[in-house]
Amino acid sequence: MPSQDEIALMGHLMRRAGFGAPQEELQTRAAKGYDATVEELLHPEELPPIDENEFYRYFPGYEGALGPPINQADWVYRMINTKRPLEEKIALFWHQLFATGNSKVDNPPELTQQIKMFRKYGLGSFKELLVELAKNPAMIYWLDNNGNHNGAINENWGRELMELFALGVGNYSEDDIKEASRAFTGWTIAPKIPRNPLGRFYWNFEYKAEDHDDGEKTFLGHTGNFNGEDIIDILAGQPASPRFLARHLYNFFVADEAQVPAWNITPPRDPEAIQTLVDAYNDSKGDIRSILRVLFKSDFFKNARFEHVKSPAELVVGTVRIAGNYNGPRPGLTALAMECNWQGQELLNPPSVESWHTGSEWIDGGALVRRVNFAAGVLGDTSLPGVRSVVEGLRSKGSLAPADFVTQCLEALGPLEVSESTHSELLDQAQEDGNLNWGTDEERTSSEKRVGIMLALIAASRDYQFA
Repeated sequence: MPSQDEIALMGHLMRRAGFGAPQEELQTRAAKGYDATVEELLHPEELPPIDENEFYRYFPGYEGALGPPINQADWVYRMINTKRPLEEKIALFWHQLFATGNSKVDNPPELTQQIKMFRKYGLGSFKELLVELAKNPAMIYWLDNNGNHNGAINENWGRELMELFALGVGNYSEDDIKEASRAFTGWTIAPKIPRNPLGRFYWNFEYKAEDHDDGEKTFLGHTGNFNGEDIIDILAGQPASPRFLARHLYNFFVADEAQVPAWNITPPRDPEAIQTLVDAYNDSKGDIRSILRVLFKSDFFKNARFEHVKSPAELVVGTVRIAGNYNGPRPGLTALAMECNWQGQELLNPPSVESWHTGSEWIDGGALVRRVNFAAGVLGDTSLPGVRSVVEGLRSKGSLAPADFVTQCLEALGPLEVSESTHSELLDQAQEDGNLNWGTDEERTSSEKRVGIMLALIAASRDYQFA
């Protein structure tokens, strides 16, 4: 039987490497062992995938007027039901870093295809992922590389590749941007089959050799007849590249950092942790799986519990995973995806190429009200399967004193650590009606109602906003 400390550590891992897990799953994983679970998470290809066509059979309007919310709902459904939680979490990480928005692309299935690409390559080589990103039609259109021609360059992709995707501000020059842009001329979107009468066809990458500038280029101190792959090879070998990536990984998986635009003037929160991740990058030649293995097994990760404000997707998906009320395609999934939007994270449509601001900036007055109302409304509903499981778990323990009642509820939702003031308020609520008893029908009805109220209060607490 795993100890409570082992279950708490497993809860931390599953919140960060996935979207949280109910108590029964945490106990099973803790019994398997922490290192074994890390390896399982890092190898999603060994676990069963979600049927690619399952959601489409229930929501066929991917390409119509309801395309944006249906494509968002598809991804939320996968986050909730996947057996491969890190595969979806790393896709969310890359979507946040390589921000691409439907506001311009105006083709939701192409954004879904990009997320699919992140699933496939997201735990592999950083260099290979950047090449796939450069060939991704949604990204090509988003940053105008389809308008980047020999003799008439467009600098958008070349600039953002260095500023926001691979190096960070201060590690390149304007001339480097121009030379990189020249190297990516000819990387474009192939002519597409007309939509009617068969429906929309996917975009495809095309390399047009006749539109490529094959002259000599000088980029970051290197000179040669460079193409796009050469530029990415040079970028991946720059000292700034692993440091920039390491800080993003730390900010997403470990603890909230300053906002990205401030990184060139604000030092890392934990410089030693960043150096550890940089060393892992260099030792593995940029293998993301190897870097994450080091991260998840590190003391700086294990000790960073509840140091990360949940993004709206993490809050919504994590809450629903505990409640167990969307374990299959069903009405309401599009509204669930919209809930992320209303809380400030419109999946598949970040506000700009700079992406979302994270950490405390996820929360303002309006967003906090939505976050609290959503979580409390879901976890306070004792008719939902996961909440019923919590109720039955408490019932199996017999009569519970108020302090034990509070402890058991906190363990069921995390295990969740709360401040002294929050714990005091929860205990005051529990003490109003004394022990939790299940003997008579009246006691069972009253106790079940009390459990719902307690779970709703915990979900409404400040502490529930952190992972």
